[in-house]
Amino acid sequence: MSLTPDDVSRIAHLARLELQPAESEALLGNLNDFFKIVDQMSAVDTAGVEPLYTPLSAVQEVALRLRDDVVTESNQRECNQQSAPAVEDGLFLVPKVIE
Repeated sequence: MSLTPDDVSRIAHLARLELQPAESEALLGNLNDFFKIVDQMSAVDTAGVEPLYTPLSAVQEVALRLRDDVVTESNQRECNQQSAPAVEDGLFLVPKVIE
């Protein structure tokens, strides 16, 4: 995939960027280089390759250090809402800001 100067202008417009001609040319080169790398990576056959959860696992055995998914704090809703100017049914009441 190769971008044109018109593509860069459209992208800059969508991103609300004002690019000088030299910046636009440099960005065009950088974006095209990026897409060349993406094309090279897409061309590699990855069928049967299991994904790594960390790059380190490619060179050594890594044990996941996962903790149990348990509640560690008690419900403190009432305590947290004591300083609120208005609360109803456990919810903060705020003024309407959009008409």
